[in-house]
Amino acid sequence: MSGFPWSAFALNLAWAAAAALAVMLVTFAVALRTGVHRIVDVAWGIGFTAVAVVTLAASAGHGDAVRRLLATSLTALWGLRLAVHIARRGRGHGEDPRYEALLAKAPGSRNAYAFRMVYLLQGALVWLVSLPVQAAQYVPGPPAALTWAGTALWAVGIGFEAVGDAQLARFRADPANRGRIMDRGLWAWTRHPNYFGDFCVWWGLFLLACDSPAAVAVSVVSPVVMSLLLTRGSGKRLLERHMADRPGYAAYRARTSGFFPRPPRGTRS
Repeated sequence: MSGFPWSAFALNLAWAAAAALAVMLVTFAVALRTGVHRIVDVAWGIGFTAVAVVTLAASAGHGDAVRRLLATSLTALWGLRLAVHIARRGRGHGEDPRYEALLAKAPGSRNAYAFRMVYLLQGALVWLVSLPVQAAQYVPGPPAALTWAGTALWAVGIGFEAVGDAQLARFRADPANRGRIMDRGLWAWTRHPNYFGDFCVWWGLFLLACDSPAAVAVSVVSPVVMSLLLTRGSGKRLLERHMADRPGYAAYRARTSGFFPRPPRGTRS
């Protein structure tokens, strides 16, 4: 693991934590003013962008300039697209039912409970999941095959997210589809094209750090955690529990992959 600037990277971890915390503090202040905590979902992508930009500044003089710019740019493009999409989707809506259910369990102040259980937790997850983006910017030597493979995987992921989100938005905008299950386009191949896209994005960003065994060692936990969140945590599992009683959902689930894309059952190849 020689050649990796451990002391500089350790300091970067602190700067990244401060950046993630700052984003969550500002978001919490806005939520107190508006009375809606769903805005924290917008801050998720912004937090990763802030960590990537802070790392770009802190890593000056370390790592490879092309990889540093690439890691920052890919993270910012993903994070800002996601933030804008969630902001547009939530415009004009009240509190998210997930947060209503969580805050109903608050033992005291709902806002204090939200700060502990939502904002601080999401800030910590931003810091943890962003470890590959941080580590990649300290990897010495020019980008090699794994870096470009990671960039290609990232492109597949953000494509799935963007196309899937656009298809769902058009479907919901048509009054004729009210109460129906979206089973067209990418949604015919996987029940969760956006979550599969996230999966590809973060494994792709991890590959940017894989030219250094040291960077791999400190960051491999991150895509694993993200994968678990998407499939067993607040992503797929929670959404499918919410959708389970919708008319037509059982049949859709039976014919459509739960995560990795494949042709729907009953369709000839």
